[in-house]
Amino acid sequence: MKYLILVPDGCADRPVRELNGKTPLEVAEMRHINALARVSEVGAVKTIPDGMTPGSDAANLAVMGFDPAVYLTGRSPLEAVSMGIDMSDTDVAFRTNLVTLEGTGAYEDLIIKDHSAGDISSEEGRALIAFIEERLGGGAVHFYPGVSYRHAMIVDRGKTHYALTPPHDVLTRRVGDHLPRGEGAEEIERLMRESYALLREHPINLERERAGRNPANSVWIWGQGKKPLLPSFYEKYGIRGAIVAAVDLIKGIGLCAGLDARDIPGATGTLLTSFAGKAEGAIAEFRSGKDFVYIHVEAPDECGHQGDLPGKIESMRRIDTDIFAPVLAYLQGCGEPYRVLVVPDHRTPIEIRTHSSEPVPYVFFDSERPLPSDADKAFSEAAGERGPRFAGGPALADHFFGKR
Repeated sequence: MKYLILVPDGCADRPVRELNGKTPLEVAEMRHINALARVSEVGAVKTIPDGMTPGSDAANLAVMGFDPAVYLTGRSPLEAVSMGIDMSDTDVAFRTNLVTLEGTGAYEDLIIKDHSAGDISSEEGRALIAFIEERLGGGAVHFYPGVSYRHAMIVDRGKTHYALTPPHDVLTRRVGDHLPRGEGAEEIERLMRESYALLREHPINLERERAGRNPANSVWIWGQGKKPLLPSFYEKYGIRGAIVAAVDLIKGIGLCAGLDARDIPGATGTLLTSFAGKAEGAIAEFRSGKDFVYIHVEAPDECGHQGDLPGKIESMRRIDTDIFAPVLAYLQGCGEPYRVLVVPDHRTPIEIRTHSSEPVPYVFFDSERPLPSDADKAFSEAAGERGPRFAGGPALADHFFGKR
């Protein structure tokens, strides 16, 4: 049996006025997924436990079968694993975004314009983080480069009790209302403030501004946590598999669970990602003998954060034609039975430009048990609400993998 989970990150949404009350998912051209949905189980799942922040860390842990209320120690340590950072048991990792702040005057009076600094390239991001490490790193604090705007800070014998805000949750808001809080948080705030003084005049940012692109003029620190310890995916489900993703968070979850994580050339986590490369990577993993592949595509989520409605719709079309269609064709011709689960990790509604906790729709197809065709079924929020409902991601994962 082959197993495919496709996660179009944040593709679920709310009704949009500009779409005559439909959601982006309802109007997106996803003919291959919707054709499969007609003979599949279509339902809804609550991926975010009550009381938890609707982050991609919690949501993807849940979709992969791990209860985030038990296993989530913080977002950044999962990313640090993927980045190859050797954390000790006393280290604390912090996600370090390169962001765009806008305005004049004191740091606290600036506005958080862009959580991704215009989807800055990994090459530029690495150079800026190396500069920050040179100027602000040392002693117990060190900065490490990741992908695009996503980087890490490791603090030896650090603390985790701070109240730190994800920048994508507070876009267009005043910096001073969302600075770090908690005992000792002034040191984190100092690093953020000093980074702005250093980065705003950096040659890379001056060139970005001349080209009309958002500068990466500050680091934003959040997502703290200690080294995670996940149970083995193989011991849980008896299946060996791999992660195909652009972002370190998702690869880190897989690596912590004993899955392989494939690097995809040209995979950026944005609308400009290599969609075809992800399909090729997934098929290569199946051909290498893997029974399970988890494909994560960040583009719909990033478009949601940017308020880019046309981009979000286009990203879903590309996921359907460039990723899902070729991988499904491979599974149909591989000579083995197979199961497919298409499910977003969470919603990223265009109207709020951040994540929300509402249930998300899923499509579950089993080649050994196709359901009678039903034209009313589709991969959409409304269709999901009419079907079975799962109270948590791990319950859906157990259902998908046939764990009793």
